[in-house]
Amino acid sequence: MSNKKIIFTDKAPAPIGPYNQAVLMGNILYTSGQIALHPTTMELVLDDIETETKQVMENMKAVLEAADMTFDNVVKTSIFIMNMGDFAIINNVYGSYFDEKIAPARETVQVACLPKNVNVEISMIAMK
Repeated sequence: MSNKKIIFTDKAPAPIGPYNQAVLMGNILYTSGQIALHPTTMELVLDDIETETKQVMENMKAVLEAADMTFDNVVKTSIFIMNMGDFAIINNVYGSYFDEKIAPARETVQVACLPKNVNVEISMIAMK
């Protein structure tokens, strides 16, 4: 495990449990799920699903940047949502962060509950 590197940035929310924002193993980055916590105040940003999703993606952007990566490096994304009726809005915001020609593989799953009762959580795997 000598090439395991913990990734942390104060530009994304600090972990609220026994986990890290991301772990870099060799050239592969595994991120923890991000929710719409504002990194400075640690308050939830739940104005509407579009604003919430944008905060999640901005948090993820900060984690990727802390590992010297961008959304172009992302190869796999998992999106967990509370209401599949929000899919189109979430998808639109999410899609604005990627070049569609090289967008990652992805699944989107409706779940019964998410941490802090948020509406969306996203995690990613990226490669250098």
